[in-house]
Amino acid sequence: MKKSKSINPKQMKAVSNTGKGELPVNTPQLPPEMEKKLKALKEKLDSFKSKVLEKFGDYIVGITLLPPEKPLPKEGEPIAEGELGKEEKEPRKEEKEPAKEDQKINLLIVVDDTTSQKMTKDELHQKFSTIIKKMAEEVDKNIIPQSILLTDLWQNCYDAKYELNKLISFGAPIHDTGMLAAVKIAEIHKTMVLKKFEKYILSYVLAGSLTQGRATQTSDIDVWIVIDDTDVKKMTRVELKDKLRAIIIGMGIEAGEMTGIKNKLNIQVYILTDFWESLKEANPIIFTLLRDGVPFYDRGIFMPWKQLLRMGRIKPSREAIDLFMSTGEQSISRVKLRLKDMGMEDLFYAILTPSQAALMLYGLPPPTPRETSEVMEDIFVKKEKMLEKEYVDILRKNVELRKGIEHGEKKELSGTELDVYIKNADKYLKRIRELFTEIENRHDERSILGLYDEIVTIIRDVLKMEGVEKAQDDEIIKLFENELVSTGKVPARFLRDLNEIVDAKRKHDAKKITKADIEKARKGSTGLIQFLIEYMQRKRGRELERARIRLKHGEKYGEVILFEKVAFVIHDIDAKEQRIEKALLKPDGSLGPLQESSLEEMEKELAGMKFPGKVFIKEPIFEDLKNIFGRNVEVLLNY
Repeated sequence: MKKSKSINPKQMKAVSNTGKGELPVNTPQLPPEMEKKLKALKEKLDSFKSKVLEKFGDYIVGITLLPPEKPLPKEGEPIAEGELGKEEKEPRKEEKEPAKEDQKINLLIVVDDTTSQKMTKDELHQKFSTIIKKMAEEVDKNIIPQSILLTDLWQNCYDAKYELNKLISFGAPIHDTGMLAAVKIAEIHKTMVLKKFEKYILSYVLAGSLTQGRATQTSDIDVWIVIDDTDVKKMTRVELKDKLRAIIIGMGIEAGEMTGIKNKLNIQVYILTDFWESLKEANPIIFTLLRDGVPFYDRGIFMPWKQLLRMGRIKPSREAIDLFMSTGEQSISRVKLRLKDMGMEDLFYAILTPSQAALMLYGLPPPTPRETSEVMEDIFVKKEKMLEKEYVDILRKNVELRKGIEHGEKKELSGTELDVYIKNADKYLKRIRELFTEIENRHDERSILGLYDEIVTIIRDVLKMEGVEKAQDDEIIKLFENELVSTGKVPARFLRDLNEIVDAKRKHDAKKITKADIEKARKGSTGLIQFLIEYMQRKRGRELERARIRLKHGEKYGEVILFEKVAFVIHDIDAKEQRIEKALLKPDGSLGPLQESSLEEMEKELAGMKFPGKVFIKEPIFEDLKNIFGRNVEVLLNY
């Protein structure tokens, strides 16, 4: 074949690297004569592309400039397998002025025929070919366009004819909806994979939106590779998959760099045994892959399965159907449990913690969760008249919701109900932010010493939880940094807030503090207080869980909650009127005599609990449990 003088590999690379397929006007590394030829070629191709897209824009998948092809056989000679264009199967008429071989501009136009219903494939192909040829002649008789239908491109792959894919990978697209880029990078990646692992590769399949007719210029390029693991001896199947997968994905990155294609190449690697199990289990992903996937390489695995699926011979088993049905029910159950959990925990603490922070900012110690709504109403609604009662009602309803779910009175929480609670919580939080501002404005005259003492007291409480019993004022910053910030328990930004508060206190002592200093310190203290209160709440919750013994006796469920020196006994956690008793913890771990108690007394004990509160469950307590709940009492784990 005579070597082309007008289009060489450097030109092809220059064309393909221009992003949108446009030929570069200025190429400094080329001689002036070659630069002139490229500019002229660009103008011709732009003109041809504009004509084609104006007429058939919705149907054109891509237009690519091809490398020079072999001379066409004379009339009567057979066409080699893989030659392009249906029109070449028909006898060709002699051209009056045949283009010279080194002047031909070979183009491939890919036409989307997946939505065509008014004419047959042959009629559609003939129509496009005739019109596109005429357009090419109007621009330049040297332009040789060859059209192919998208379904024919895929059919070639089904028939194990990959020559056209390889030709496209060598081409330089001048118009592309995403399909040509996918074929190009997949073909190059496939070649790299087969060169290194051919004996292991059973199938290389293009899948996803590209093969479903939904490709765009930004579409991800999904490829599936099936590896033969049936003859693995030197390593486990998992090791084979992991080893090949890492190398194959690395090749995908390399292919992207080579081609300059930015679309993400998503590579899924399956070993044959797993693929087969997924097929038997009716995995929907595998069924979709077989239905829509296009093999770029296949050793007789993918296409037989694809044909069996088309024939209706691959059907989900009854076991697979039952499994998928039960999976749906299990998923709904998990959603319902999550909804209840959100109502019981997330929403509860979302408005409880800021409420306690507001009371602390006002100057009160944080009350128990049950008492918070009452204290909020007494202080901010009745006494100070700074808050409307409707907001306290929102807090009270959230507390009642948590109680109802915890005690089993509220069996389910619907999405609609949750939406209402979330809307009200958002409304509540916005109002609490305003309340914070109002509290701060009323306390403008309050000395910075009060704020400093408040922060230091809270930090001391938190440090006690972490095992630091004593903390002098001059050690607060260092202990806060070493015990809380450096260990990752408190974000570093709160250390800056603490430093500002301490600095404001020093300026106050030196009588150099300004209004701006006070405001700066208070602004930082708000977030610090809220975070530390929330931290203590979570810490208490975790400690409480570690000290909780859950039991089943008969048809009832009970609990024993162990504090440092006292234990609380709940006989039936689902009862509307709960019976709660308490007993002192003896040194040997057993319980003292039981006394009547209440939920309020237990919550006060929790609120005043000192940390670290390590509680050890000793053997004598199990005899006490039998005496309290009966000989058949069961201790529940992971309940």
